[in-house]
Amino acid sequence: MTDKHAPGSGPESGLQTPSKSDSPPESAIEPEHEQPESSQPESEQTPTGKSKARTMTLIVLSTCLLIFVWYLQADRFTPYTDQARVNSLTVPLVPQVAGYITDVRIRLHSLVDAGDTLFVVDRRVYKLAVNQAEANVDRAAQAVGAGTATVKAAVAQLGASRARLDRAQRNFNRTQKVLSENPGALSQADRDRAETSLAQAVEGVATAEANVEKAKEALGETGPENADLRLAVAGLEQAQLNLAFSNVIAPFPGIIESFNIDEGYYAAAGAPLATLATASDVWIQADMRENNIANIKIGDPVEISLDVAPGRIFKGRVRSIGVGVSTGRTSSRGELPSISSPSGWLRDPQRFPVIIGLNMEETHGLRRIGGQADIIVYTGDHAILNAIGRIQIRLVSWLSYVR
Repeated sequence: MTDKHAPGSGPESGLQTPSKSDSPPESAIEPEHEQPESSQPESEQTPTGKSKARTMTLIVLSTCLLIFVWYLQADRFTPYTDQARVNSLTVPLVPQVAGYITDVRIRLHSLVDAGDTLFVVDRRVYKLAVNQAEANVDRAAQAVGAGTATVKAAVAQLGASRARLDRAQRNFNRTQKVLSENPGALSQADRDRAETSLAQAVEGVATAEANVEKAKEALGETGPENADLRLAVAGLEQAQLNLAFSNVIAPFPGIIESFNIDEGYYAAAGAPLATLATASDVWIQADMRENNIANIKIGDPVEISLDVAPGRIFKGRVRSIGVGVSTGRTSSRGELPSISSPSGWLRDPQRFPVIIGLNMEETHGLRRIGGQADIIVYTGDHAILNAIGRIQIRLVSWLSYVR
């Protein structure tokens, strides 16, 4: 007898579903297209990732090496520096005579030409000095004239003394002739008088000659060569020069700086009143590292970026290269030299000034003394380096907007 509830024996056996405990997990029922990615072996992924990392490393290293090589070449064939400033000749305006300022004809930042009168020192004292010197010249001339008259008088006295000597000599000769013919014709007193007159006449001539020499020595040279007259003329010239110095004149075209005085200010001789900066000769001093200047030559073309004119490039040429700078190690006499001990394993490079001439017309109105600039020098026909240098200086010029 069979059991009626045995599996497969009833009519419902074909509709039986699996129990809950026998059903597979939900994670196993996933779309078939996701299974290949999760089921891919790890050994097939690793070579691809390493290859990409190796490629990126080579690119970075190659780029760094390329930049390093470019830097080494550019540093010597297209040297660049941002340590450059605009310079020009400056002259202190110094009065050569002292006095109160009576006229000021300039103001701060005035543009002046050569020969313009800038200040006027009180001229009254120097006009009086000129008048006094002119009087001294007249007095010296009169003294020369008086001395000439004295000489003439002494010469006349000499002539009279010689005439008396001639008479005394002739009288003595007659006396001697008479005595030789008739010894008793003249008394002893007559003979003594003749001899005395002759001796006195001789002494008179000697005295007159000495007076002539004394008058000539007192007079000195006659005319313009007279010492007193030349001294008086020199005093007059000095007085006239001081009067001219009462006007402070601009020695060359330029711009007035460091000016803050007005009328009534007492100007001491030799003390600066203002500064005149030339407008005709302006240059750029670029302080370049010592290893930058090995290939730089006078006349090499230069491109310049001025901070006052962002985005613009100006042309210039190397005018000169410095040959020495102060190291600050000079010791005073009697002292031992001081040696500095720089820290770090790389020493600071020494810089030398390179003077660059500007195009005066191109930079008109933009030349400010002390203004900063960036420069790059092209030392030869290096096409690639020169092209990169032109891009570099123009980029720096545009970046001046945001400095």
